[in-house]
Amino acid sequence: PLSLGSGGGRKFVKRLERREIEMNIWQSLPKGFTVLAPMEGVTDVVFRQVINRAGRPDLFYTEFTNVTSFASEKGRHDALERLTVCATDAPIIAQIWGRNPEHFAILAAELEGLGFQGLDINMGCPDRHVNKAGGGAAMIRTPELAVACIQEAKKMTKLPVSVKTRLGFTYVDEFRDWLPLVLAQDVANLTIHLRTRKEMSKVSAHFELIPEIIRIRDSIAPGTKLTINGDIQDLNQVKELSLQYPEVDGFMIGRGVFLNPFCFTGRVQEARGGDVSVRELMDLFKFHLDRYDERSDELLSQGSRYPYEPLKRMFKLYVNSFDGASDLRVKLMDCKNTGELRTVIDEFLETI
Repeated sequence: PLSLGSGGGRKFVKRLERREIEMNIWQSLPKGFTVLAPMEGVTDVVFRQVINRAGRPDLFYTEFTNVTSFASEKGRHDALERLTVCATDAPIIAQIWGRNPEHFAILAAELEGLGFQGLDINMGCPDRHVNKAGGGAAMIRTPELAVACIQEAKKMTKLPVSVKTRLGFTYVDEFRDWLPLVLAQDVANLTIHLRTRKEMSKVSAHFELIPEIIRIRDSIAPGTKLTINGDIQDLNQVKELSLQYPEVDGFMIGRGVFLNPFCFTGRVQEARGGDVSVRELMDLFKFHLDRYDERSDELLSQGSRYPYEPLKRMFKLYVNSFDGASDLRVKLMDCKNTGELRTVIDEFLETI
């Protein structure tokens, strides 16, 4: 073993320190950075390519990957499909969830080699199946286990480890005990959805709590980046929030992307007073279909499949607000494959 007291040892330590600095993507992001929220069944490698074309955020996240699935022989293939990245993804963070600290360690050790710049532990997902398994927002109710999962992940990787969570599971004021516990783990970034698990998205995000959250962060872990999530729709709103809360480092957009796939650029549809034409929306739609077909062929060659039905939930990204949108959407819903979708789109474009 190399003696750290030797000159070579000091150089070795400096190389390690440089490497850790280089690998902390959070330190290189601009103030007021933007993030596409991880969304189950949405933010896969295909969708991220679409948003990259429309106008990418500063940082991408994957959809959720279960650490226990990755740790098992049976579930690893599905987990690796979820962790697929492409050339336009970087920088990208792997979003992972579970409740077994050993399984967090197993997956954390592999992520650098899979092309990620960080890993984020989901402690905020409100899905009842995830919560029943003890993951997502349910971790707020098992704080000792949550700490163990963070610590085991950090032990096994030099990638920065971050956490995404909510204000609480049932009550808003849970954040006063919960957030200090997470911040004490020296995570690289803490993303807070400004609602509780019980509130889901039925109430407005609690923006009024941001100043208190900033004070908690500054008193416990001033080096931890703070990202806010909930009811943030586009770049224009991000700019307004950055002026109002300059101490907040980043802003995450989730459902807002369904209202406007160009949300990270500040551009909006012509039908809503902007400059994005219907033809541009349809071109983006067809780009999405091309990437879908590529991914479908790739998975088919691996003995897997990319289902068609979930693609229908994406139609609302492109077909909304403009004249004829409702009729077009009805025709699209009757289609059974991407070839039929392209035919319907092209026929519509001939009428405008």
